[in-house]
Amino acid sequence: MNSLDLIQLALINFLRSKVRSFLTILGVVIGTAAIVVMLSLGIGMNESFKQQVSQMGSLNIIDVYVNGDNGRVSSGGGGTAVLDDSAVQAFSKMKGVDVATPVVQTSAKLQAGKYLTYLNLIGMRPEAMEKLDFKLTEGRLISKTDTDSLLFGFYIPQQFYNPKAKGGYGQAPHVNVMTEKMQMTFDMSYGDKKPESPDMTGQEQNKKPAKLYKVKAIGTLAESQSEKDWSAYINIDQLNKWIRENSKVQMSQGMGTGMQKGYQRAIVRVADPKDVEPVREKIKKMGFATSALTDVLKGMQNTSKTLQKILGGIGAISLLVAALGITNTMVMSIYERTREIGIMKVLGCELKDIRRLFLLEAGFIGFLGGVAGVLFSLVASYILNKSGSSLTGSFGGGTVNPNAPAATKISLIPLWLMLSSIGFATLIGLASGFYPARRAMKLSALEAIKTE
Repeated sequence: MNSLDLIQLALINFLRSKVRSFLTILGVVIGTAAIVVMLSLGIGMNESFKQQVSQMGSLNIIDVYVNGDNGRVSSGGGGTAVLDDSAVQAFSKMKGVDVATPVVQTSAKLQAGKYLTYLNLIGMRPEAMEKLDFKLTEGRLISKTDTDSLLFGFYIPQQFYNPKAKGGYGQAPHVNVMTEKMQMTFDMSYGDKKPESPDMTGQEQNKKPAKLYKVKAIGTLAESQSEKDWSAYINIDQLNKWIRENSKVQMSQGMGTGMQKGYQRAIVRVADPKDVEPVREKIKKMGFATSALTDVLKGMQNTSKTLQKILGGIGAISLLVAALGITNTMVMSIYERTREIGIMKVLGCELKDIRRLFLLEAGFIGFLGGVAGVLFSLVASYILNKSGSSLTGSFGGGTVNPNAPAATKISLIPLWLMLSSIGFATLIGLASGFYPARRAMKLSALEAIKTE
């Protein structure tokens, strides 16, 4: 018996009991759909975690610190190593590293007309900015030739205040930093009202006037919901020059402790997030501490994996029940077709063909149930995502940030999950038909023919 004859005969037997076949397939549909939908919720949660973490910064970024210098928990490493230019150059030569730059961070005060604001001033190498996801709304990035140029974060123009107005903060309009003439100082008391205490007044009189640096804006960054929104960026060489000048002034007044050795921290960007951990291990061996957003993501993904296992297990129970239904259907088919099986054996049909026939029928049920289950899952996923978006829109409120990424779907069904589910359902069908197929093979031909 050739394969075409087997398929034709299997279809005839399948259509012989339409209601029973339909109910058996329905069990597979429910089981497959349950697994797919459950796993899709876990996949959607995992993607949501990635999106939330990526809003905090890039998953390709590694922050490097001298041990004890970082203000947050680092992931091991550290020692007496100095974070200098040679160390940063060593980072940049590591396999998988896209770019590495030292970072100098300090506080400053910026004046635009009668308005003031505090700055979180960050210096880094201009050539690294293009590869560190700096997105502009206006102007350009800093170049090597820029000296007195600043790149402003999204919210800085909204942070100016009028020190002479009542209440101070909130009295300034949105300052257009691209057109305003500005000057900056490292004296954090500059421009504020002087205290009226005699002792403090005497101290202020002995203090030299703040050194002012004329600066200009060359660009403003797009909103990123990260540290970039509240920081101003400058060429690191120029910032180091100004810090040295300010340090000398402070030491001449009996203040300050001089320049620190090496850099405060460095930023390393890898080309692929998969390279983050190998590169971090190499940096730790050099005696530095590291931190990356992948640490946060790992914890979230572990939670997601646990939930996926639980949800997948619940769905698997439904498919197990469906498998029992397939077995029951095929066993009942043997009882109904005992005489037919006996005639096939008397006519010379080989035992392997009888086994293939029953396995084909069982696999056919599993395949149809898998396909229908995936289609049902896609509909269910669409409904879940639509209802989820509606709930988010109803309770979110406020204005929508046009630069923010679109909301992650609650349920995600990738192509690999669809194909895997159909294949798994087919295998379940074949496995369920194995016992009935062996039972059919063992039937006595003569006894089968006698059966009415």
